[in-house]
Amino acid sequence: MASDVDNLRIWAAPDHARLVFDLSDPTSANVFSLNNPDRLVIDLADSRLQLDTSRLDLSGSAISAIRTGTRDGDDLRVVLDLSREVNPKHFTLAPNDKYGHRLVVDLEYPGASAVQNPIDPIEAKIREQEIATDRALAEAEISGDPTAEASLPARQDKAKPHPKRDIIIAVDAGHGGEDPGAMGPRGTREKDIVLDIARQLEKIIADTPGFKAVMIRDGDYYVGLRQRTLLARDQKADFFVSIHADAFKSPRPSGSSVFALSQSGATSETAKWLAASENRSDLIGGVDGNLDLSDKDEVLRGVLLDLTMTATLNDSLAVGGQVLDQLGQISKLHKSRVEQAGFMVLKSPDIPSLLVETGFISNPQEEARLRDPSYQRGLAKAIFAGVNAHFRRNPPPASLLAWQRDRQRGGETNEYRIQPGDTLSEIASQHAVPVQTLRQANELNGDVIRVGQVLRIPRG
Repeated sequence: MASDVDNLRIWAAPDHARLVFDLSDPTSANVFSLNNPDRLVIDLADSRLQLDTSRLDLSGSAISAIRTGTRDGDDLRVVLDLSREVNPKHFTLAPNDKYGHRLVVDLEYPGASAVQNPIDPIEAKIREQEIATDRALAEAEISGDPTAEASLPARQDKAKPHPKRDIIIAVDAGHGGEDPGAMGPRGTREKDIVLDIARQLEKIIADTPGFKAVMIRDGDYYVGLRQRTLLARDQKADFFVSIHADAFKSPRPSGSSVFALSQSGATSETAKWLAASENRSDLIGGVDGNLDLSDKDEVLRGVLLDLTMTATLNDSLAVGGQVLDQLGQISKLHKSRVEQAGFMVLKSPDIPSLLVETGFISNPQEEARLRDPSYQRGLAKAIFAGVNAHFRRNPPPASLLAWQRDRQRGGETNEYRIQPGDTLSEIASQHAVPVQTLRQANELNGDVIRVGQVLRIPRG
């Protein structure tokens, strides 16, 4: 049976462009590259084109022009003239609740970053050292293998100058590209509203010393659910917040909600329904990714994941409570506590994560508020106020906020991470600080310390 190409959609992202062919029936495709000049050829068997490609918006993509023609009488040939090198990939998608048959062609840009402002290499190195030390210490303690301590960083005789690094917040605007998300009664698309709120949040974060924002998507394109958390991990994020404005089966529900991951059941029927709805996004986007722990022993891998997930979830719930308190000051709350459900986008074992439902776009009154830029900024300010409050109380040791906190407590300080075999008296002696002063600076009641603990070393 012949297939009609009813529509062709193009989505431009920082690291790739995506073409989606909407087909009346499934068909086979052959995709190959040509050089001098650079072109990509897409041959669709027994297919007919039912649109004018000259009207397509190619801005922001590697495609400079599209040419079409027939081949062998019945086949459709589409030629893309390219302005840069690409690695093409293609796959087909079966019909779902939003689209029919589709052919997806991704043009990946070699060496391009998926985020528009990637982390500074020096800052990334600081974060890598923190993460590597934490992982090595955890493995050494869990395995009980004395040789595991060989992977620990070299012992420091003196505390080093404070890095004063930024706390990195990954801001994830839900949906995007061919996935519009929920739709309001007036036709408002969730993907547009949440991107507006995410950009407001990015600006607030960027204007706050000691913080840096990383946008998981900063345009109208789709990012797979697992890929979102992988991007946050690549950018060494300290926290991940996913912004949504979902719909429910009826127009009555309203109010903001905050969700953390649940490793068991959902805390409410609404939470369960919303999680199931959001987790279907990859059926529309058609991409996926996986966390790789293949280099770890199976038992140790399970223990490490359990420990990190527990610590991460505790942090997520703590931040979620702060965010919920702030949201309650500007809008009605759908639930007065942080809910939990199995959202795929929150399943990062090492990054505290929240999903914020800014409101129900299916509610006509709430849809109108969500379209208001001033209300969007109010939501962004509330989200950041909650995140900021948490990190002011619990700053990462190498962060600017930790350095500021130590200065406020009196006297300049450096830090020392406790290594196997250390004692409090030895550390005090190494840094020429009285033991009692060291206890007071770190609020210790005795001399008990643990491997991996970071001590503030007063000086001056």
